[in-house]
Amino acid sequence: MALMLTERAAQEVKTILEQQNLPIESTYLRLGVKGGGCSGFSYSLDLTETKSELDEEFDCHGIKLVCDPKSYLYLDGTTLDFKDEIMGRGFVFNNPNATHTCGCGSSFQA
Repeated sequence: MALMLTERAAQEVKTILEQQNLPIESTYLRLGVKGGGCSGFSYSLDLTETKSELDEEFDCHGIKLVCDPKSYLYLDGTTLDFKDEIMGRGFVFNNPNATHTCGCGSSFQA
């Protein structure tokens, strides 16, 4: 499988890169997982210009995604979307590996 971005999420990342004057060709969107949150694991997103040779790397709609091997065990098959709705706006992880997610959507169990 892989990590994927929807077109809407990719466009939002491009907007953020432009606002922060970061070069799209050498900036990566790092997806990760760390212990914590109300359900056991929480998601992390970061813009970085560095990647490890162990990182998994994907290209989605012109955005370079990277993920460390441990996080990838939990995120394989995940799609990152972006929602802009009355109740809030932000990135949303659609993770098929999550057996339970919290109400806020920022943490999960696997």
